[in-house]
Amino acid sequence: MSTITIGLDIAKSVFHLVWMSATGKVLKRKMLSRKKVAEYFANLEACIVVMEACGSTHYWSRVITRCGHEVKAIAPQFITPYRKGNKNDYNDAEAIAEASQRENMRFVPLKTLEQQDIQMLHRIRERLVKNRTALSNQIRGLLAEYGLVMPKGINHLKAQLPGFLEEGENELSILARRYFQRLSEELDDLSIQIKSVDREVLGINKQNEFCQRLSTMTGIGPIVATAFYAGIGDGKAFKSGRHVSAWLGLVPKQHSTGGKPVLLGISKRGNTYLRTQLINGARAALRHCENKTDQVSIWARQLKERSNYNIATVALANKMARMAWAMLHHQEDYRLKVVTQ
Repeated sequence: MSTITIGLDIAKSVFHLVWMSATGKVLKRKMLSRKKVAEYFANLEACIVVMEACGSTHYWSRVITRCGHEVKAIAPQFITPYRKGNKNDYNDAEAIAEASQRENMRFVPLKTLEQQDIQMLHRIRERLVKNRTALSNQIRGLLAEYGLVMPKGINHLKAQLPGFLEEGENELSILARRYFQRLSEELDDLSIQIKSVDREVLGINKQNEFCQRLSTMTGIGPIVATAFYAGIGDGKAFKSGRHVSAWLGLVPKQHSTGGKPVLLGISKRGNTYLRTQLINGARAALRHCENKTDQVSIWARQLKERSNYNIATVALANKMARMAWAMLHHQEDYRLKVVTQ
């Protein structure tokens, strides 16, 4: 493979390319329309092609990889410091190429088509859940204006709303009852859509060996397992579990100077959705660890006793992320280590 690096600035219609030698010298610049990109790289000598991680990056990575090139992607925040002069497409492409040649540069793991399918399902599910939460909050707020209140939770709302609509002694007018009925039907429709996506996720979880392996760990169910696989694949893009937890933002931020280390709260970088799901899984595992005798449950229980619940939850999520990476990387199921008294 050639030592030439091509910085590719992708866009909706017009793409810009910059050739850079191993010594950092710009050799060539070119502009291509979207329709000609695949044909151009198919007729080009194999080289390293680098893009900014943004919309359609994973699609173009698969297209260019099929043409025989090595493809890499860099997060936008790591490219900006290398841009020289004003922001334009050629300067962006040059900055991408230059940043990729740094030995300590961190690259974004590229997704397969299967991973993108799973990620799409999770994004659709996330939107549906947010819409249902927003709708339920609106219904509860509107009902409160008529003096009708209920405990928190979607289940309480679904159980008590029909009774409010049938009751004749409350202050709901005919107009209000008609529109609350429509809101109730809309809420039921969202729940049906969420259940449909959940069935798809469950089917994928049963068919995918990586997801099945992850599901053997306490605190990881179909939602977390498929989200984790969609995020990191087989785990080979990461050197260690520590890199995975750092990528997920589950490690402390650091603000140190003068040789005095100062650690703050978690960094919250990377994949927010996956981090949230891992924390939800850790919260469920922590809730049921009291009577368990395995090594991780004992560690989590002791941590919860000497610190607060939220710190213990995030720490357990960090440990789960590391163990999940090890399971994928070494192709092993979760090994439950029971501590004998």
